[in-house]
Amino acid sequence: QVQLVESGGGLVQAGGSLRLSCAASGRTFTVYRMAWFRQAPGEEREFVATLRWTAVNTYYADSVKGRFTISRDNAKNTVYLQMNSLKPEDTAVYYCAAQLRRTLWGSGHDYDYWGQGTQVTVSS
Repeated sequence: QVQLVESGGGLVQAGGSLRLSCAASGRTFTVYRMAWFRQAPGEEREFVATLRWTAVNTYYADSVKGRFTISRDNAKNTVYLQMNSLKPEDTAVYYCAAQLRRTLWGSGHDYDYWGQGTQVTVSS
């Protein structure tokens, strides 16, 4: 079992920044990949960013590329999402997800564990 706890959400004005954290615990040595997803009201969950637990490659949705940065601190078992130049359309609940096996990574169905989510609201 892997437990994920997100933090760092809040209310910010357009153009502002937030940094989300995802603290992993439990059998973290089994994690292959971590990702951030988000879901706005009335919308489907969408992929935001991902990285492997032990590699440097990162991937982003086109909508956040150049504005968001995913990173990790293996010593703290924590993944971060630095969000800059925020827009009202970034408003959503942001979820952290963990994948245990090497497989596709762009869909929520590819992930095995999820956090409870943290709300991000960007005002115009």
